[in-house]
Amino acid sequence: MAAIARLNRPLKASGSIVHSSGRRRTLGYLNYRSIPSRASGANFPVSRRGFANSTAQFAKRYTEAHEWIELSEDGKIGTIGISTYAAAALGDVVYVELPTNDQEVSANDAIGAVESVKSASDIYAPVGGKIIEGNSVLEEKPGTVNKGPEGEGWIARIEVRDKAEVEALMDSEAYAQHTDGEAHE
Repeated sequence: MAAIARLNRPLKASGSIVHSSGRRRTLGYLNYRSIPSRASGANFPVSRRGFANSTAQFAKRYTEAHEWIELSEDGKIGTIGISTYAAAALGDVVYVELPTNDQEVSANDAIGAVESVKSASDIYAPVGGKIIEGNSVLEEKPGTVNKGPEGEGWIARIEVRDKAEVEALMDSEAYAQHTDGEAHE
């Protein structure tokens, strides 16, 4: 009974959703009873992922030089960019030198550069592999790096040679401690 009582507690949620009817609904409190279940006849896909395939495996990893990498679900392709911390330190980005496609790189090799109104900085490969794509949007809109450095302002995609190199990088918590240490120096 205690378990059932816990299920009836409301969950705090915020924002809005678009209902299948097209109407927008604002979320206030969400009750577990309002979530459809298989017993109710609702037909929806159920994802069953093992621990080894958890999303934590694909979380962003960071270097001390303020680059990040995020692996695709299959773990073969990594998206590279500069951190929000680095973008803020650079100021308004005015030019991005993108890496060359099919370029073989090792970890810590310079693969491009970012120039801002304040300074210029090289971009380093966080891991070894082959560059397969540069973010061509940055050629015409380099300021995208400032607007979304860890999203749409990504720099390149790399075919990762060794996933162990990615796992050796800092997770977001360790990176936050690293940047806090730099801010106090």
